[in-house]
Amino acid sequence: MQKRFSHIVNHLISLGKSFDKEELNIKILKCLDRSWQPKVTAIFESKDLTSMTITSLFGKLREHEIEMNKLVVQESEVKHNKGIALKAANQKRKQDSSDSDEYTMSLLSRKFNKFLKKNSKDQLSKRYNSKKLNDFNPHTYTCYDCGEQGHIKAECPNNEIKEKTDFKGERRG
Repeated sequence: MQKRFSHIVNHLISLGKSFDKEELNIKILKCLDRSWQPKVTAIFESKDLTSMTITSLFGKLREHEIEMNKLVVQESEVKHNKGIALKAANQKRKQDSSDSDEYTMSLLSRKFNKFLKKNSKDQLSKRYNSKKLNDFNPHTYTCYDCGEQGHIKAECPNNEIKEKTDFKGERRG
């Protein structure tokens, strides 16, 4: 703002317009928005606007702006810290209800796991216990090679005889 204001005033002076210090200071102070009102009022009451230069007025306004920015930062940090404290307090209140929720969920998950284990054991027992122990009797096996009962193909006596003859046949050949 200072740069633009100085630029406009310098061009007006070069065109022949003359300004008093008081007039320029009043123009600067009147163009400020409402957030600057306390500082504007303080400058009007405390200082003689006829003796104050434009650079000193802008210096005071810049100083005020820096102080206001510091206050805003401090307030945001305080609000941020308060927010964390409130959040922690809210979390404690919620924690009481969340503890009961966690307990309920853990109980539910334990019961569900027991249910799954029981069901899987039942299904396994149905799958493997559907055949009776008598079904696994080795005397009831049927050989796929000779078709007789009581042994399997790997233990077939006819197969052993064939292997011996094949072995002898290989020697002869």
